[in-house]
Amino acid sequence: MSDGRVAVGQAAVDQLLEVLDLDSTGEMTFRGMSPRVGPQRVFGGQVAGQALVAAGRTVDPERFVHSLHGYFVRPGDPAEPIAYEVENIRDGRSFSVRRAVALQHDKPIFFMSASFQRAEEGLDHQAPAPPDVPAPQDVPTMSDRLARYPERLGIWGQIPRPIDVRYVGEPGWVRPGDRPADPHQRVWMRIDGKLPDDPLLHACALTYASDLTLLDSVLSVHGEVWGPGGVVGASLDHALWFHRPFRADEWFLYDCWSPSASGARGLATGRMFTTDGRQIASAVQEGLLRRVGA
Repeated sequence: MSDGRVAVGQAAVDQLLEVLDLDSTGEMTFRGMSPRVGPQRVFGGQVAGQALVAAGRTVDPERFVHSLHGYFVRPGDPAEPIAYEVENIRDGRSFSVRRAVALQHDKPIFFMSASFQRAEEGLDHQAPAPPDVPAPQDVPTMSDRLARYPERLGIWGQIPRPIDVRYVGEPGWVRPGDRPADPHQRVWMRIDGKLPDDPLLHACALTYASDLTLLDSVLSVHGEVWGPGGVVGASLDHALWFHRPFRADEWFLYDCWSPSASGARGLATGRMFTTDGRQIASAVQEGLLRRVGA
């Protein structure tokens, strides 16, 4: 389904699945493409998700990813294919570790370590989910919010939207001065269609989604916004831990905040909860943040 300008719903999800479906070019090498329409540089969540696809395809499917740590080292060119090279660091009795490097023009643009574990039983506890957060159906849709700021639409009016993103507070792309300072940024998300049952694919989709709004929580502390009159930024690194089984095509709350910002860098951390309060993942990211003129 489309609104006439941009793919949404299952059509957009199918395009995301194409992006995550890497071509095998060897036993431990793969090739990925970027969407036909997108930002001027490759979206960080895309390259991280594709790197996890590459790493996961070299691991016993009975072992599930439980953590990844990646660094963004160069901007990616969306017009060029991305080559992924995977290194088998270790296959133990319970864990497998892989290193994946994303390359363009024979230079790394991103590298990641990921660890996979066979299912085991053990201690189980978690911090509670944030209280008194409105349900996803009770907060504005992305289309509702964008309608208020047509001049801020930009590329977001052209690229597919495979993820239904619903901000509980004001997003970072509103006009300067329209965003009150808030120590937390909370966003409901879900893949806006149906995904196959493959747990690795759901982990890759969650990895993709985890980079969408996390760094914005640094700006939220100050009531700052992205773009003219605000701040420009870029992800420097990204870490993600998967705690419990989940489906990325079901609603989850992304509760993000920033413990520190200094030296033109901001640190952001986030927790993801299902609608029934289970914590499914945690994320940490540092980004480069610089002020720009109006």
